[in-house]
Formats: sequence, C-alpha cells, structure tokens
Amino acid sequence: MNLSISKQEWLYILKCSLGAVICYWLYEAFPQYPFFWSLISVVLVISPENDKKLAYIRMEGNFLGSAIGLLAFFLPLPTAIVLCIGISLTIITGLLFKLYASLRTAVAATVIVLFQEKEAHSWEVALQRVGCVVIGCIVGFIITVVFTRLGKLRKRVS
Repeated sequence: MNLSISKQEWLYILKCSLGAVICYWLYEAFPQYPFFWSLISVVLVISPENDKKLAYIRMEGNFLGSAIGLLAFFLPLPTAIVLCIGISLTIITGLLFKLYASLRTAVAATVIVLFQEKEAHSWEVALQRVGCVVIGCIVGFIITVVFTRLGKLRKRVS
C-alpha cells in the first residue's frame, strides 16, 4: 500500500473540499432548497485530472439525467416503475447521442431528481432538485476552470 499522496491528488482533495464548502454554504444560506444534492453533483463534476473536458462531459451527464428525470417525474406510475423508466430512458438517450463517458453521471442525476420521499412528492421538489444539481455542476466546472488556469499561469511563471 502506497501512503504517499501526489501534488495532483492534494489538489483534487482541495477542489472537492472547496466545492463541498461552497455547496454546503448554499445549503445553510437557503435551507428551503435541497442544496445537499449540489454536494453530490459538485464532486461528480470535479476530476483528479483537472480536466475541463471531463468536467464538461460530467456536467452534460448531469443535465441529461436531470432533464429526463424531470420529464419522467410526471408519469402517473408507481415510483419504482418511474425510476426504472427514467434510468432506461437516460441510458438509451445517452447511447443514442454517444455520451458514453457521461452515462453514470446522467443516471445518478436521474435518480436524484426522481427519488422523493412520499410526503414530498411534487413537481416543485423535482424542479428544485434539478436546479440544485445544475448549480453543483456549475460550481464544479468553475472550480475546474479556475484551477486549470492557475496551473497554466504557474507553468508560465516557472
């Protein structure tokens, strides 16, 4: 077992922690909205490689899954069946558009939007979750872009 952590791995820890702190601040500042879902999407978007393209791909998956989850929410069927339909539609759509790298993220977003407690089953909750997932994606993407630019700037200065 290797116990050393590389500089890139420390940066990944820092980026994920920063994203979590920002999303947690949103959760505390706006308790009426489910910003805890932003915490999940922010860490799904951020990658150890500090790769903007990978962050974009993961955002794409979150957007796809959130949109399909919101559409599937309105199906007048039991939740378990809607979850299966939503997951299936997300995978099929991702495959049709050749979004292979973002499928897992897309499915996770679909589940986040669709899975609701029985007491809170409303389209408003689903829409709030979509918004929170998107905000988490944006936070993660901004963090990735900032760290990428700082890395390039640091290389120029060296």
